[in-house]
Amino acid sequence: MDWEGRLSSEGLRVTAPRRVVMDVLSGAREPLAPHEIWEQGRRVHRTLGLVTVYRTLSLLERFSWVRRVHRADGCHGYLLCSAGHAHAIICRDCGQAAEFPGTDDLGGLIADVEASTGYRVDSHLLQLSGQCAQCRARRVAGEPE
Repeated sequence: MDWEGRLSSEGLRVTAPRRVVMDVLSGAREPLAPHEIWEQGRRVHRTLGLVTVYRTLSLLERFSWVRRVHRADGCHGYLLCSAGHAHAIICRDCGQAAEFPGTDDLGGLIADVEASTGYRVDSHLLQLSGQCAQCRARRVAGEPE
């Protein structure tokens, strides 16, 4: 089921601002901060409000259609999620993002954390950062960054 059908099945409206936020994120190659989504969205929907963007992102995150990630500049950004369990990897140079499949290989680490802290872990967020192939190639070629 697509995000619009799922919203409708949950009794929520599919509004123009929600469509705009999803359209902006659909075209993004890197995580976008809420104000960047707002700026791009206002080009299409002039009355789009920043508060509406934040509320929409919160709703979309609740349904796991978007993922909040940490960008190299210290701000939070948002990416569309793929279906299933996945994590993000972000290039520290250009900000481009990709997803990789999640696994349950964290079981040993989670068990150690639970034993040492007394917490019961019920979810996790894993994000990796590094340098994408294009940035590595530029660096090897000696091009300016």
